[in-house]
Amino acid sequence: MITEAPDPSDPDYGEFPLRTFLGFDLDVKSPGEVVAVLDLEERHLNPNGVVGGGVLFTLIDTAMGKAVFSMLNEDQICASLEVSTRFLKGVGSGKIEADVSVIKAGRRIVTVEARAHAEPDHQLLAVATATFAVIDL
Repeated sequence: MITEAPDPSDPDYGEFPLRTFLGFDLDVKSPGEVVAVLDLEERHLNPNGVVGGGVLFTLIDTAMGKAVFSMLNEDQICASLEVSTRFLKGVGSGKIEADVSVIKAGRRIVTVEARAHAEPDHQLLAVATATFAVIDL
């Protein structure tokens, strides 16, 4: 049972085994604005030699959660209710950045959008929208 909300200013906030395995970074630019960065490695690729959809989804979903969490009170947490992701292009090397923004924050529901692109050429890889529930502890 969760008894205390994590502190979003804590550098270890959001650490969990899957994020550690994938090795991506999250940076809160401002409340509701997060950038997630993943340097692609062979372990991130599917049999076709491009980043696996689950890897990209995990990067986006985690960054969305952190963006929502950055706006919550210390006695609240969030959980994704729905995430819609559209994969547009595959990439097999380099770096992926996902820019996430809260677009509407209500008392109980927060709507978020994300755009993931390849660096350094900024090719758009995926777009996503989501709704998160705000939960009082």
